[in-house]
Amino acid sequence: MKLFANNMQRWREFRELDKRDRGRAVTELIINNSLYILLFLAIIFIGIRSPRFLSIPSLINILSLSAAGLPIALGIAGCIILTGTDLSAGRIVGLTACIAASLLQSTDYGNKMFPGLATLPIWLVLLIVLAVSGVIGLINGFCTAKFKLHPFIVTLATQLIVYGVLLLYLMIGNNNGQAISGLSPEFNDFINGSILNIAGTPIPNFVWYALAITLIMWVVWNKTRFGKNMFAVGSNSEAANVSGVNVTATIMLVFTLAGVLYGVTGFIEAARISSNSAATGVNYELDAIAACVIGGVSFVGGIGKIRGVILGVVLLRLIFVGLTFLSIDANLQYIIKGLIILVACAIDMRKYLVKK
Repeated sequence: MKLFANNMQRWREFRELDKRDRGRAVTELIINNSLYILLFLAIIFIGIRSPRFLSIPSLINILSLSAAGLPIALGIAGCIILTGTDLSAGRIVGLTACIAASLLQSTDYGNKMFPGLATLPIWLVLLIVLAVSGVIGLINGFCTAKFKLHPFIVTLATQLIVYGVLLLYLMIGNNNGQAISGLSPEFNDFINGSILNIAGTPIPNFVWYALAITLIMWVVWNKTRFGKNMFAVGSNSEAANVSGVNVTATIMLVFTLAGVLYGVTGFIEAARISSNSAATGVNYELDAIAACVIGGVSFVGGIGKIRGVILGVVLLRLIFVGLTFLSIDANLQYIIKGLIILVACAIDMRKYLVKK
């Protein structure tokens, strides 16, 4: 209802403009939404070239891939709202995925990492994974807030540290650096099982987990004091401090929450990809950052919405799945991803300069 009222107000304001101003307003609207327009045109083009792209199985696959990447995007979105970023996100996902996989291997698996260890309860492993990722996020937040370091530098350092820890972890027990697989059926069913299918195509359980997490994050961002403080600090940390906001605590909490969300992503990835190695999670943070900037989360700070993050994740996944349908070289997709980030950030900065 509020969105409808805002749109009606904008329409009334638009009608009151003279012809020249209307032309400028339309031009601004097109420029500010040019990336969305290009992405939607690309989706239509791909759908025409390859009709299977918009089939039920393909759309459910896109939905599943989007759900798998949504928690990490929500985590990084909070960091971007604080005018920062998090380069360690992908490596944290890889570490937590390998930890979860190693503790949830089948007891009868021949190449079990810890042969003398029984398969732990799923809920216990989830808590372990969230604790590990949360502590790493807390370290990122502490160094950023207490030492006044830029998150880029802090998370670049922790990215390397976490990767080193992951490599050492993979050498423990009988693993000797190999990929971790042979997961227990219970864990696999918990993540990849299905309670609902559409036209015979099952929707994985982790889609519902991602939706539940998204709803929780919406409440946190929009209905709690922490959420209001996060946006206040992102908009102007000095003004927030004068207003009584504990800036240090807010920054630490944002990065800790982001770490927890990376842990959720790693827990899901452990079963989703089934075979976890040092390469798990590589460049996941790039996809998440791209999704956030496409969805309108601004590096200027203090600007971002949950629905924007969801839209960005889904649009980006639609494009990359579509490129696969068009048989575009996987290496070329990195170039396209970089261009999308560059264009999205340029449009975002243009909006900021126009407002000033």
